[in-house]
Parts: sequence; structure tokens; C-alpha cells
Amino acid sequence: MVEVTITPDGSCIVNPGPGAWACILGNSGREKQLVGSHPESTSNRMELTAAIEGLRASAMPRPPGDRLVIRQERNYEYLPKWCSNGWRKSNGDAVLNQDPWEQVDQVSQKHEIHSAWTAGHAYHAIQSRTHDLALHAARERAAVVGPPCE
Repeated sequence: MVEVTITPDGSCIVNPGPGAWACILGNSGREKQLVGSHPESTSNRMELTAAIEGLRASAMPRPPGDRLVIRQERNYEYLPKWCSNGWRKSNGDAVLNQDPWEQVDQVSQKHEIHSAWTAGHAYHAIQSRTHDLALHAARERAAVVGPPCE
């Protein structure tokens, strides 16, 4: 059995504004870092993008028994309910950022995904590194895009 841990994070300098995502994949002491950016986004969308890209990178065919664990601040427990409710919350409101949530659902259906929730900005070494990667990439993207219009 192999366990791959996916640790995603997203960042925006101005929310909404230039943003970036980062993801660290871990497996038996080995790591792979993924980083990307977008000229106009929100931190929530960037965090979901990081999860999507981490899941895609981990989506190679895996033998039965392999585990994918997502370790992040976002809680995935509502995803199945939102899908079955037509992307509506229990109070009837539309789910925010539906399109990336749909992608998370689509990519994650290929594997058994385990969610390991971590408190936002709590000290967890890999989560802290992922946060730093995303923040650095967001700052680089903001330098290319320029300051927000007043």
C-alpha cells in the first residue's frame, strides 16, 4: 500500500486579484512541488485549484489499497451533499466557487480520498512550506500584473 499526501494552499495579494496556488505531494519521504498562478482570482479559488492540480498529478492508475490524503484547511465533508442537492447549500444558497468544486469532485472520484483537516495557519511544517510557495508565487504574479486599479 502506498499513501500519497497532497498538501495544497492558495494565496492572493489582493482578494480578488493576482493569485497563486501551490501543492506539495509526499510519498515515502519523496516530495514533488507544484506551483501556478492566475492574473485575477481569489484565495479560495486558488486553494481549490491547488487541490485539483494535486489530485490530477496523483491520478495515475493506482493499485487497490493505495490512499490519497488531502491535508488542508478546506473541509470536504459537504461536497457529496452539495452534489446531490444540485450545488445548493442546506439553506438553499448556491455553493460559492461551484466550478472548481465540480472539478475537485470529478478528479477525486477516480480514487478513495481521505481528508485530513488542518486548522488554517496552524503550524504544520509541510502546510507552512506550501503556504510560503503560494505566497511567493502570488507576489511574483502581482509584480507582473501590477497594482490593483484604484
